[in-house]
Amino acid sequence: MKRARAAGAAGAGGSWPEAGAVRRAKRAVRTRLVPWFRGAARVLPWRREPRSGYAVWVSEIMLQQTRVETVVPYFEQFMRDYPTVRALAAAPLDGVLKHWEGLGYYTRARNLHRAAQIVAERHGGEVPGEADALRALPGLGDYTVAAIGSFAFGLPLAVLDGNVMRVLARLFALDWDIAKPASRAKLQSLADALLAREAPGACNEAWMELGAMVCKPKGAACGECPLAGICAARAEGGVERYPVRGGAKAVPHKVAGAAIVRDGKGGVLVVRRPPEAGGLLAGLWQLPAAEAAGTGAEALREAAERAAEAAGVRGGRAVGEEEALVRHAFSHFTLETHAFSVEFDGKPPRGAAGKRAFARRETLGRFAFGKTDLTILRQIGIAE
Repeated sequence: MKRARAAGAAGAGGSWPEAGAVRRAKRAVRTRLVPWFRGAARVLPWRREPRSGYAVWVSEIMLQQTRVETVVPYFEQFMRDYPTVRALAAAPLDGVLKHWEGLGYYTRARNLHRAAQIVAERHGGEVPGEADALRALPGLGDYTVAAIGSFAFGLPLAVLDGNVMRVLARLFALDWDIAKPASRAKLQSLADALLAREAPGACNEAWMELGAMVCKPKGAACGECPLAGICAARAEGGVERYPVRGGAKAVPHKVAGAAIVRDGKGGVLVVRRPPEAGGLLAGLWQLPAAEAAGTGAEALREAAERAAEAAGVRGGRAVGEEEALVRHAFSHFTLETHAFSVEFDGKPPRGAAGKRAFARRETLGRFAFGKTDLTILRQIGIAE
C-alpha cells in the first residue's frame, strides 16, 4: 500500500488515500476485521443479546471520556435501579447524580435524565430507532447517535471516536492533524466509505475494539492485528508516529481554598451548586470553596475563609490547619484544592432547604459529590 501523501507540511491537510488502498481496506473489513471481532470481542454487559436501545444508550453516555473497566460496575448498578427509560425519567435528579458519583462529567447524567423524560413523553418510553429522533435528544451528538443507531437498530452510520481515528490514521499512514475539524471530517468520510453496511454495528464495534485492545496508543500489538498485512504505518515501521496531532495548548491551573466547617456532632457543612447555574458540577454538593488569589498559605487560607463566609458562617471565624489536599484534572483545566478547618463562634449557618446541610457519614447517601469533594471527605474521615 502506498502512503497517503500530505499536501504541504505534515498535518496541513493531506490527500485522500488512493482508491486501491480504500478498496483493499473495505474488503479486509468484511473478511478479516468483522470476523476477528466476533471471535475476540470482550464480554460486556451492554453487549448482551438482544441489544436494548436503552442499555446501549446508557453505556455510551457513561463511556464518554471514561474507561470501560470503570464503567462496568456503574452501568450494572444503574440498570438495576433504573431498568427502563420510564424508571429513569421518574427518578429524582439527585438520585441519578448520586448514582453517577465518581464517574465525573456530570452534565452527561443531567442530559441523560432530561432525555429520558423526553423519550417517556414523546416516544412512549421506547428509545427511538431513527437518527433524527436520536439527534434531537439532549447530550447526543453525531458519535453517540451513530453508536446507538448502529448497535441497537442496525442503522448504517459509521462511528468516529479516538480509537477509530487512530486505527484509520495508521492503516493509511495519514498525515492529517486530527486536532483539526477538517481532518476529522475527512476521517468521518473515510469511516463512512469503509462501513460494512450489512453489519454496521459489528463493523463499528470492531474498529473500536481494535483500537482499544490491539492498536493502542503505545505498545501496539501489531502481531495480533487482523489488518496488519495492509497497514501502511506498520509497513513503514512507524506505527506510533500516527495519528498526527497539533501542538497542545497549555491547560490552565487553578488553586482553591475549601472550608471544613464542623457542627460538633460529626457533621461537615456542604452547599449545593444551583442546578440551573450550569457548568460541570451543577446540582452537586460540595464543601464551601473559593478560588485563591495565589498559591501561598495566606492566599489559600483567605480563600477558605471567604468561602465559609459565603456559605453563611458568621462570627469569630478562625482558619485552622490544612487537613486535606486534592489535585484533579478536568477536561480543560487542572484544580488543586487545599481544605482548611474553619471554626466559628456564632450559631451554625442556616439556609434554605436544599442549599446547605451538614453531611455525616451515615447520611452521605443523600448527597452527590464531585470527585474532588468526595476525596476530601475521605481524607478527613467522613466518607469511606
